[in-house]
Amino acid sequence: QVQLVESGGGLVQAGGSLRLSCAASGSAFRFNVMGWYRQAPGKQRELVATNIGASTTYAGSVKGRFTISRDNAKNTVYLQMNSLKPEDTAVYYCNAVRWVPREDYWGQGTQVTVSS
Repeated sequence: QVQLVESGGGLVQAGGSLRLSCAASGSAFRFNVMGWYRQAPGKQRELVATNIGASTTYAGSVKGRFTISRDNAKNTVYLQMNSLKPEDTAVYYCNAVRWVPREDYWGQGTQVTVSS
């Protein structure tokens, strides 16, 4: 059974940095897509960043501050978050997708809180 386990969240002051990690276990398959989403209180879950092969996509609000990377040998995806702002406060979720057959997995979420 595939599990995604996130780590690295926490409390940080505005302008600080955090690095999130998400390790996929229970699958020898390399996921087609791995990425990060976030959900702030009272808001819908939104895309933060995704990686598909050599291609990456970022939400406009994090472009230039966040960097997504993958270690395929470890089936792990990372999110380096710099210059954090209070509006980045949210629960961050890891997502992994296999296209054929279609399988979609989510982590349990990790809290990121940025104080002003």
